[in-house]
Amino acid sequence: QIMGTAVAEPMKIALVRKYYTDFGGAERYTAALTEHLLEAGHEVHVFANQWRFRNKKDPKERPVFHQVAMLKGLSVLEALTFAFHSRRLLKKERFDIIHSFEKTLYQDIYRAGDGCHREWLQQRMKIDPPGKHVINKINPLHLLLLWIEGQIFKDGNYKMIVANSSRVKNEIVHHYGVPAEKIQVVYNAVDLDRFGRPPDVDKIRREIRIPFGIGDRDQVLIYVGSGFKRKGVPALIAAVALLPSKPHLVIIGKDSIAPYRAVAEKHAIANRIHFAGPVHDVERYYWAGDVFVLPTVYEPFSNVCLEALASGLPVVTSRINGASEIIKPGENGYIIKNPIDSSEIAEKVGLGLSLNRMSIQTCNRELLRRFTWTTHMQRITDIYATVAGGVRYSGHGGQQYPGN
Repeated sequence: QIMGTAVAEPMKIALVRKYYTDFGGAERYTAALTEHLLEAGHEVHVFANQWRFRNKKDPKERPVFHQVAMLKGLSVLEALTFAFHSRRLLKKERFDIIHSFEKTLYQDIYRAGDGCHREWLQQRMKIDPPGKHVINKINPLHLLLLWIEGQIFKDGNYKMIVANSSRVKNEIVHHYGVPAEKIQVVYNAVDLDRFGRPPDVDKIRREIRIPFGIGDRDQVLIYVGSGFKRKGVPALIAAVALLPSKPHLVIIGKDSIAPYRAVAEKHAIANRIHFAGPVHDVERYYWAGDVFVLPTVYEPFSNVCLEALASGLPVVTSRINGASEIIKPGENGYIIKNPIDSSEIAEKVGLGLSLNRMSIQTCNRELLRRFTWTTHMQRITDIYATVAGGVRYSGHGGQQYPGN
């Protein structure tokens, strides 16, 4: 079979993800992909160390879970043992497709959803203290991840690479010399039914704002993402202090709060910085906001930007975020060139707050027609068909796939 065709028969598919949950952008993507594959009639096996999912009565609506043993405590041991134990388990069974979302040692398709680790080490120098890059060069975890990444991108160790943005594709080509034709760019999908603005949005806005002491007329910035330092929270808080309209900032995600509360106190705006923690009804927070902001230092493609766009918000994010590739400056958001420059963040947020809400929603509605799960699954199905080549095989031993 070739690209553009549908898979005629159900396939037996293995998905590899260390933690399979419904929280977190990458995790939610894997769970949603699983559900769509099951709905299409495929047999899905999930190889994970831990999982949590909505329990469905019909076994056909549930994946088969395989627990991958993993030594915990040290990140380097977790990464090493998961990589080796997942390979051991995958080799025991026969699959049409092995689709990995982790840095592992045995897959047909590798989705570089977490980006390129070598590139991340370069970008993090923007926020690391002086000399940290020297420590990173001898850090066992980084050395291991770079080694595994090198193994993944060796010719013959994969059938296809899936990048979730053109930026990530270019990084892999640059750092590892993978032929561009062996990397398919497949943007993430978004659930338009879940994130589309409901008729009672004004009521929801009040329900979310009141517990934080935010008034109806106050401007509200929404941030979603765990790992606050990497995703630019310190610079964002500093930017809030520079905005004359005195907006509130609601921070959603998992991380230690104390260091960032201290930043807010330093800028004398602690009463306008609100920490909501991780939430499972994130769409309600989008609807309560006026602008979504993610000044991340490195991001392959942030799902939350798509969710915010689908919720009718303008998005202000960094150029290094792959999601910036779908932002139309002046129409549905703005792009930050330097994610650690609080004055630039403040400028772009101010511009975002001035955009016409109805125009934003019209722009986003047209744009997001290309990011439905129907379109996404067609692309994934085409890639599966190309990789499988219309025949059954085990793993990636010796099989060749058709050209793109």
